[in-house]
Amino acid sequence: EVVAGSMVGVMVMRTWIEPVVAGSQVASAFYDTALLLVVKNYYNQTNSTAPSHALEDAQQKAVSNFYIIYNLVLGLSPLVSAYGLSKLGDRVHRKIPICFPLLGYLGSKTLLLLLILLGWPIEVMYGAAALNGLTGGFTTFWAGVMALGSLGSSESRRSLRLIIIELVYGLAGFLGSMASGYLFVGFNDRYREGTVLVGCSIACYAFCLLYSIFVLTVPKPAASCPAKAKSAEEVGSQLPAHKEAAAGSSQPSESSSSTPVSPSKLTIIMLFVAAILYDLAVVGAMNVLPLFLLREPLSWNAVQIGHGNAAGYVIFITSFLGVFVFSKYLRDITMIMIGVISFSAGILIMAFVRWTFLFYIARAVMLFALIPLPTIRSMLSKHVEGSSYGKVFVLLQLSLVTTGVVTSTLYNKIYQNTLNWYSSFCFILSFLVGCLTLLPLSIVAIKQRSTTGSLQILTE
Repeated sequence: EVVAGSMVGVMVMRTWIEPVVAGSQVASAFYDTALLLVVKNYYNQTNSTAPSHALEDAQQKAVSNFYIIYNLVLGLSPLVSAYGLSKLGDRVHRKIPICFPLLGYLGSKTLLLLLILLGWPIEVMYGAAALNGLTGGFTTFWAGVMALGSLGSSESRRSLRLIIIELVYGLAGFLGSMASGYLFVGFNDRYREGTVLVGCSIACYAFCLLYSIFVLTVPKPAASCPAKAKSAEEVGSQLPAHKEAAAGSSQPSESSSSTPVSPSKLTIIMLFVAAILYDLAVVGAMNVLPLFLLREPLSWNAVQIGHGNAAGYVIFITSFLGVFVFSKYLRDITMIMIGVISFSAGILIMAFVRWTFLFYIARAVMLFALIPLPTIRSMLSKHVEGSSYGKVFVLLQLSLVTTGVVTSTLYNKIYQNTLNWYSSFCFILSFLVGCLTLLPLSIVAIKQRSTTGSLQILTE
């Protein structure tokens, strides 16, 4: 019996997607820091003949232009393959949307290493971005991770399961970012600058790919309730926590089947709109932030950039704690609104950052900024069949990526045009978009209140 129990435990552990999430995020943190600093050094050399007073602005514009094209290629190329890979994941094997992107990650990061070692032109990274995207990229990878995480969890524990995956993602990113600056400048006496950091990134991706192929197993779907009970559960999930038990115990199944209790199309559309608007605000600000840190008044070096990136990952811990506590007392939609307000307030402070300590204050105010998107995914997953998780998540992810591509280009151009006027203007713009996100969320909240009121009348 002890041996049998141990075998069961091992099989359960093999269904955990967390090792792949952690390894890939450490690798991504290494790569992001390496790419930024390699691009900065490249344009610093090519612009070395420029006058000293114009060198910084010229470098900023060159790096910004590089990222405009890079992010366009990285964002648009998954449109070719993401939906098809996710559909294969739903129909053939769940590991397809995970293994294919990891293979692309491995190849694209190897190109950066070759660029450093062989002195290739920086434009090679556009090809690396295309390779990354055509194999699915983060769009397909994260949709596959969310599908796998949702598959083995019950509806009552799904929000917690997904936020735990996000927590692991954030902790891994924190550790990777903390180490990235030191690894970039380390071993310079024996290797080219950045070689060790990119090599470590490639090693992490190789581990994730081998683990996904040979160790990871697909969890069995959690036992689902009959259709009528499921309808009642969906409505119950929209009730405040202190009313949920009473409503669930007193509502007869006949009432569930005869009442239109499933969320309306308006609710789902508004959730998609809110997710897109919020992602627009976040992606726009985060695309400009690394450039903002490199120039005056902060002028950070590699180690400081690593620390700054690590500070951004702390929100994964605080957001997890927020969901853990808030979910006991608040509805999902309320938690989402708290997260949006947290980010909006933090990015407004970021617009006035002139000293390092103020940057960290702005990051601290964003402590719940991660809550909105995972919670929106959790709300959507409760209203679709398990066999459609991959398609639903990848449609949302594709919407976010497409928005991100447009946002990245727009914000970089705005940043260039406001560089000499007010370099923090993009952060104010993100604050305004964040506030606009509250509008569709308010519509969802009003819709839920009306549904809850109808349910209470029926149960009485």
